[in-house]
Amino acid sequence: MSPDLKRRRVLLAAAAWLTATTAGRTATLLRPTPPQTAGPFYPTEPPLDDDNDLTRVRGTDGIAQGRITDLSGRLLDRNGRPISGARIEIWQCDATGRYHHPLDRRGARDPRFQGFGHTVTDAEGRYRFRTIRPVPYPGRTPHIHVAVFPDGASPFTTQLYVAGEPRNAGDMLFNLIPANQRSLVLAEFVPASNEGAELAARFDIVLGGTPGA
Repeated sequence: MSPDLKRRRVLLAAAAWLTATTAGRTATLLRPTPPQTAGPFYPTEPPLDDDNDLTRVRGTDGIAQGRITDLSGRLLDRNGRPISGARIEIWQCDATGRYHHPLDRRGARDPRFQGFGHTVTDAEGRYRFRTIRPVPYPGRTPHIHVAVFPDGASPFTTQLYVAGEPRNAGDMLFNLIPANQRSLVLAEFVPASNEGAELAARFDIVLGGTPGA
């Protein structure tokens, strides 16, 4: 075999390996979490007590009404790498169906529910909140608003929905998400194994552009 032919075969083999490796990496990319609107009830001013436990308000006795839930997950990029040090916020209506916002004047609100909370992801991209299982209010299926503020990147907002909730089928914003991407914003609310919570839910958030088909 001539040196030129041998060199050509080596280059072709290397190119084939690189193509296969790149295709494999592309095939394993995680699908990004679909973005959604922040809605009209993002706090005009965060409460003084805005930690990651929404079920207790500093200076009041007792805990919030509703089904106490531990919500946790990881913040990842499309390659599955954890995103650490990112601020994550959640907000939702209380068990009476009212947001703690001046524009929401429907009925009495639960004074023991914080309504809004935040945390920061750890080195493994993990986050955790204690809140309540979301409840419906007029025109909307149960949901939790989620905002992510990665360091050096634009904020990202989405909404988390309850898997198996019948009202999802009639919710306009949920149905704006393409059908093959709706699973990316659903979480199972299952019996909790840790003390102090009735339910647990896991919701991983993947950042990285517009979701693919």
